[in-house]
Amino acid sequence: MKLSVWTYEGPPHVGAMRVATGMKGLHYVLHAPQGDTYADLLFTMIERRNHRPPVSYTTFQARDLGADTANLFKTACQDAYERFQPEAIIVGASCTAELIQDDPGGMAETMGLPVPVIALELPSYQRKENFGADETFFQITRALARKQERTPQVSANLIGPTALGFRHRDDITEVTTLLEEMGIRVNVVAPMGASPSDIAKLGAAHFNVLMYPETGEAACRWMERELGIPFTKTVPIGVGATRDFVREIADITGLTPKLDETRLRLPWYSASVDSTYLTGKRVFLFGDGTHVAAAARIARDEMGFEVVGLGCYNREQARMIRALAKDFDVEAVITDDYLEVETRIRDLAPEMILGTQMERHIGKRLGIPCAVISAPVHVQDFPARYSPQMGIEGANVIFDTWVHPLVMGLEEHLLHMFREDFEFHDDAGASHHGQAAVLRVADPEPEPIASTSAEIIWLSDAEKELRKIPFFVRGKARRNTEHFATERGLNEIGIDTLYEAKAHFAR
Repeated sequence: MKLSVWTYEGPPHVGAMRVATGMKGLHYVLHAPQGDTYADLLFTMIERRNHRPPVSYTTFQARDLGADTANLFKTACQDAYERFQPEAIIVGASCTAELIQDDPGGMAETMGLPVPVIALELPSYQRKENFGADETFFQITRALARKQERTPQVSANLIGPTALGFRHRDDITEVTTLLEEMGIRVNVVAPMGASPSDIAKLGAAHFNVLMYPETGEAACRWMERELGIPFTKTVPIGVGATRDFVREIADITGLTPKLDETRLRLPWYSASVDSTYLTGKRVFLFGDGTHVAAAARIARDEMGFEVVGLGCYNREQARMIRALAKDFDVEAVITDDYLEVETRIRDLAPEMILGTQMERHIGKRLGIPCAVISAPVHVQDFPARYSPQMGIEGANVIFDTWVHPLVMGLEEHLLHMFREDFEFHDDAGASHHGQAAVLRVADPEPEPIASTSAEIIWLSDAEKELRKIPFFVRGKARRNTEHFATERGLNEIGIDTLYEAKAHFAR
């Protein structure tokens, strides 16, 4: 089963939990067996939230299947209302509970609870987490939002941020600043931080800012159609996209575009002498469609990298990513199988990966530096500091995040290159101790370099020379050399073969 290994997206009820956890005054009653409560850990451990998600589970067990599981759901629903007194309740079933077909929505409707009850129909075996979040927020919006008079001052709703989202908390702050610079106030941020009563006020805004299409596009399209509220199509990640975003808002509102770029450092840093050696670095991109599309533009147009491959795991964005890949003259990778992604990375041998936490682990195995640009992420990607992806400060953060793995990799390579030098030798003590420095115990002999072919043997002199190559291209050099040796019927690689292969591929 997929959940027994790495997965880019969970089942759709996890997406519904992301919406409920981000909101206030909303409770989720989930018909689920004992064991499906594991999803709580995603928020308390990975996102480091200080309270558990607002979710009540029926937690039926195997012995309950021969009895009345429907009554278990009704009891859980009634208890949740009496205990938490929410403004609204959403109800649904997990992937396992869907099989017993108890119809949580129908049962909740017959209970006569004094708050809105919104039924979720999330096909667990056809769709996944991002769809679950998008559909859940759409159903909440359709049930609660109504047409109303626009606010006197031009205002916008920020649509899409959820719990467990990649830097959503900080992106809200950055986009709010961009709007305020143009004299636009934020009407409602939703789902994150919104209550059901706030959802009812969505119709008062002049336009919607669609921050994350994966989790907010369905609601934006419904509000455009039913409430007459247009929404932005540009996601302001990167310098160029942020400028385009401001111009798009000006077109929608008729206001003068304003953007304070005094905090912007990415263009200068990218053009500085310390960054020029990064120009032309070959990068591979993978993640959700929105962040990959933004990262591809930044990589090529703002950092001077060469994009050698890109793709996404959420099929809802596959058409956009395929069109983007065509523009970059590469083949799109549309898959939720991380092993397929790893194979593509190994074949392309990029010098850097921009991906998810899955690609971070792949990079460790292949010896390729990786910067995280998209969910799914781990605890280190929910920093305590301010670290947005959007807007002016987001561009600065992106530069640091992407460049540091390459810079640190170069530093590590230089240390390895000079480790035979008298001053940097491993047996030398700290330089500030002078001649009294105590000799350290020498490191053990490095492990032999693993070959990609069972028939190829690396001789010690070639191994030693290969280690002098920077680690971010060492894998490619090793594969090219082995390919060169195989074509010539050699089963051993010495230093002469290594140099001949280098000369061959340099032509």
